[in-house]
Amino acid sequence: MAHLPNTKASFISSVIISLVGFLFSCSHTETSQPVEYNGPLSEAENVEMYYAENDIIKVKMIAKKVFEFENGDREFPDGIYLEFFNEMGKITSTLRANSAYFFSEDNQWRGRGKVEIVNIEKKEQLNTEELFWKQDTKRIFTEKFVTIKLENEVIYGTGLEAAQDLSDYTIKNPEGEFEVIE
Repeated sequence: MAHLPNTKASFISSVIISLVGFLFSCSHTETSQPVEYNGPLSEAENVEMYYAENDIIKVKMIAKKVFEFENGDREFPDGIYLEFFNEMGKITSTLRANSAYFFSEDNQWRGRGKVEIVNIEKKEQLNTEELFWKQDTKRIFTEKFVTIKLENEVIYGTGLEAAQDLSDYTIKNPEGEFEVIE
C-alpha cells in the first residue's frame, strides 16, 4: 500500500510539469499593426437636404441612405433624387440615379445606373448610365452613351457636356438622323 502514494505523487508532478511545459511552449506572437478603418464614419437614412444661395433654395436632395467618410466624401448606395429650382422657387429640372457618390476634394458628383435628368420647362429628358455634375459650374458631363428625348425627336450619342438643367448641351459623337434647319 505504500506504493500507491508514490504513484499519486508522480502523477501530480507529471501533470504539473506538463502544464508548465505547455504554458512555456506557447509562443508569444507579436501583434500586427492596427488595421486602418476606411469605411464610413456615419450613416444616415431617409435624408432630405437643401442647398440655398442668398436664402433661396436652389437644390433639394432626397436619398434613402447616405454614408459619410472621413475625407468628406459621401456615398448614396440606394440612389439619389435632386430637384433644381430657379430664382422664383419653381422646379426647373430633376436628376435621378440608382447610386451616387460625392467627391469632396473635386467638389464633383457622380451618378450611376439609370441616370435621368428632366428639364421640366423644355419637356426634355436625358438618360445615360453614368453622369458627372460640378455643382460650382452647374455643368454635367459624361463619356457614356446618352439619349436625349426632345418634344418631337430623340437624339443619341456618346459623350455629353451640358448645363445642369439641359438648357444647352453638346453631344460629342451624335448618332442617328437629324433635321438641319437652314
